Amino acid sequence: MADEKKDQRDELEDDEEYADVYTLTDEEGNSYEFEVIDEAELDGTLYYAMVPVEETESDTDEWNYIVLKQVKDENGEDYLETIEDDDEFEKAAAYFDEQFSSDIDYDN
Repeated sequence: MADEKKDQRDELEDDEEYADVYTLTDEEGNSYEFEVIDEAELDGTLYYAMVPVEETESDTDEWNYIVLKQVKDENGEDYLETIEDDDEFEKAAAYFDEQFSSDIDYDN
């Protein structure tokens, strides 16, 4: 059953009809939609690399993404939060940078 769901998700991703999109709210209460482009479990913590769904002017010159981690609240519910620890952030960002650089075909 799990394999069927994975296969169905892979098919949908191939068709680009499936995307994990989250609405994130900043400290000022502004909401933005972000799409998950990759996820990784590092040292028992799940991290997400995300890009804005809507492009901004700053996105046109270079490709940027954010990294958030999954944590549990006092009720055991999962939510995403920014990574405050510099070393933890550097580790997660380095992982995603490596993943994304290996996806680039430098021969073309």
